[in-house]
Amino acid sequence: MVEIASNVARDVFGELPDGRPVERVLLRGTNGFEARVMTYGAALQALMLPDAEGDCDDVVLGHDDLAGYLDKRRFFGATVGRYANRIANARFVLDGDLIQLAANNGSHALHGGPDGFDRQLWQITEIEDGVEPSVTLAYVSAHGEEGYPARLDVRITYRLTGPTELSLTLTARADRPTIVNLTNHSFFNLEGATSGADILDHRLTIAADRFLAIDPDAIPLPEPPRAVAGTPFDFRNPSTIGAQIRRDDLQLRHGKGYDHNFCLDNARELRFAARLEAPRSGRILELFTDQPGLQFYSGNYLDGSIPGKRGRLYRQSDAICLEPQIWPDAPNRPDFPGARLAPDGVYQHRSVYRFVSSGSVR
Repeated sequence: MVEIASNVARDVFGELPDGRPVERVLLRGTNGFEARVMTYGAALQALMLPDAEGDCDDVVLGHDDLAGYLDKRRFFGATVGRYANRIANARFVLDGDLIQLAANNGSHALHGGPDGFDRQLWQITEIEDGVEPSVTLAYVSAHGEEGYPARLDVRITYRLTGPTELSLTLTARADRPTIVNLTNHSFFNLEGATSGADILDHRLTIAADRFLAIDPDAIPLPEPPRAVAGTPFDFRNPSTIGAQIRRDDLQLRHGKGYDHNFCLDNARELRFAARLEAPRSGRILELFTDQPGLQFYSGNYLDGSIPGKRGRLYRQSDAICLEPQIWPDAPNRPDFPGARLAPDGVYQHRSVYRFVSSGSVR
């Protein structure tokens, strides 16, 4: 790492096959808190966080070098778009025109298609030092990329807005009507990414009383959101992730665990969405967002097929994703929050990851 300011450092993380360098920027907080952001996929490559005793560890899954990210697509820490989550049958109608997308999840489109934003090299446009260090990255998605209409100019800013608080601000502008839904796809394990612990004993709270039921392809069913009350999806009060994940429930079978959108209120203002607590380290994540949905994914498709950081093989339930976003398949569902972006509009998304600690129970 090359020091470029008191709370910021920058280095080259690797090279793409065509020789373009992938850079990484380190943002420093206090007590060892650090966020490391790389330009490939505008991804959060590492997040160093102190536990209740002050010991720091990396709490997001990923790889120690660029080769790992290139070898197999897993979305570790990535900025996902142009449309996060799934679009049924990889098509939708926009202003009367049928738009056909590239399918990459069976017959459906997932996370922007085969070469979504997570597979692109972003450019660093600004780095700020000071008590709230930040880095801003930009990407221009061409009209027709992966089938999506409009040229889309995207910006994401990672900023440390507190001693142990990371804020993400995403904006996008288009030159003609299109759809946009962006999110960060970090895989969290608050015991540590290489701790060997799973997340089934993490305690989770989600501020939602409804969720979207899905079919076996993880596409929302043609019905209104279901109440969480009386189901394994009721996290309105803290509950361990593993408490009901093995229950014989049709929705858990369809998702191979939890892989569902929880319906937040649609106030479009920053508010509490979720809380995740690790029992041994005492680390706690509180998530605030202005998005209408939160995708809770319990790492169901981590299968031990690829090595991660320090050579650890990531397996099912080794991490949890909490992805603020617009609801899946919204372009095909007029009853869902809209994802249309007009050429005179601005897509905006803000999420805040606030980390605190409680007494360790180790």
